[in-house]
Amino acid sequence: MRCVALAGREVMAWVPVESAVEELMPRLLPVEPCDLTECFDPSVPPRTPQEYLRRVQLEAAQCPDVVVAQIDPKKLKRRQTVNVSLSGCQPAPEGYSPTLQWQQQQVAQFSAIRQSVNKHRSHWKSQQLDSNVIMPKSEDEDGWKKFCLGERLCSEGIVGPATNESPGIDYVQATVTSVLEYLSNWFGERDFTPELGRWLYALLACLEKPLLPEAHSLIRQLARRCSEVRLLVDSKDDERVPALNLLICLVSRYFDQRDLADEPS
Repeated sequence: MRCVALAGREVMAWVPVESAVEELMPRLLPVEPCDLTECFDPSVPPRTPQEYLRRVQLEAAQCPDVVVAQIDPKKLKRRQTVNVSLSGCQPAPEGYSPTLQWQQQQVAQFSAIRQSVNKHRSHWKSQQLDSNVIMPKSEDEDGWKKFCLGERLCSEGIVGPATNESPGIDYVQATVTSVLEYLSNWFGERDFTPELGRWLYALLACLEKPLLPEAHSLIRQLARRCSEVRLLVDSKDDERVPALNLLICLVSRYFDQRDLADEPS
């Protein structure tokens, strides 16, 4: 039963459900009910256009008005939700912030490296990996951490020494965003190391612009983490300070996240 307006008055009247549905979703190609013989069997393939249309009508009538998808949460990819924080970087302690000239020089050098990467990208893709290089699968987070930072990983966050056979950045081009996420997660719980810094720099050099939303969130997270670690460094002469400043500089000034930039000293 539906409420129907007649001559300015509202009255209650019985309206077929099919009519109500058609008012909300009008038929694209109206088709009248097909007049078929009693021998029509919907279980066999249609032999005429009328049988085909009648079969479609019968199947549509059996569809429920509301359908709920049965989703297995275990099959969903981990960390689908991207949490975007609007907070900026922690201000640099007195004497830790780089000069504007230094930041401009780093951006110019980084830009030249990115141009070289793009120029030789097709060449690297055609090269075969060394026989002793075994690439982790894209979703293997622990495998990529060991691949990039070394086998000697422990709960304290100590990274084993880098080997002379460390693969080049072209080896991870297909999974740049994923590897950047894995290393950022590692960095979020541990201290900064030279091995980590080299890989983060290389991955930033491989990021293609315009940035995808995931990459945009990751590099901002990286810059904020660098500023947090910098606050814990006791001396401005510590070798970690220029490396942390460099990553903050590239994220803020090259990738146009200006709200994260350091104020020149």
